[in-house]
Amino acid sequence: MRNILHAPVMDYCERQSPAFWAEPANALSNFAFIIAAAAGFLLWRRRGGADYSALALIIVTASVGVGSFIFHTIATRAAMLLDVIPIAIFIYGYFLLALRCYFRLPTALSAAITLAFAAGSSFAGTFEALNRSVGYLPALAALSIFAALLWRQGGQREMARALAAAALLFAISLVFRTIDRAVCPMFPLGAHFVWHLLNACVLWLLLRAAIVAGPRRDDQASPIQKAKEPTAA
Repeated sequence: MRNILHAPVMDYCERQSPAFWAEPANALSNFAFIIAAAAGFLLWRRRGGADYSALALIIVTASVGVGSFIFHTIATRAAMLLDVIPIAIFIYGYFLLALRCYFRLPTALSAAITLAFAAGSSFAGTFEALNRSVGYLPALAALSIFAALLWRQGGQREMARALAAAALLFAISLVFRTIDRAVCPMFPLGAHFVWHLLNACVLWLLLRAAIVAGPRRDDQASPIQKAKEPTAA
């Protein structure tokens, strides 16, 4: 088991050896996640710092960058866990937050739907097609469906636009993840680092949407909650 966990991972175009600094572009591009987390934290503070679920997502975003940096330098099966676990926590955490905050579903129902979504995503992740990007397709589908449902509700068009923009950018980033190996003969750096850069933008859009929709310290009702409250005649 120890040998398996410490086996080198040579899955990316840029990496040509097990050396620590064999993937400089893939490693350094992870600082984009740190920037996204810092920008999210500053926005969170400006809005009063009252929504701790959004703060948790900000912390997870930073851990995505740190974990992925470690993986793309150490490049072992054990280090891979530091890459994939924070990503999974963000995806399922945001999915749960969306059900609770954007659609106002009960906690138990939101948790049950999130567990079902996690199970489906895990199953999709067992397929190796598209350079093993299939596991991210359920997240793309969820973003797109959430955006469509929010648009249909009418009062949440701004939120719908934010999620739709994140979905479009995520779809583009998946293309770069998928073609990483294919572009090796023409571009030795590969395309995986672009996946990092675009995904950092996706996470920033999602963080911003969550922070704006969440409560403020000086006004505990979120914009979404206000939109649903009846106005006085």
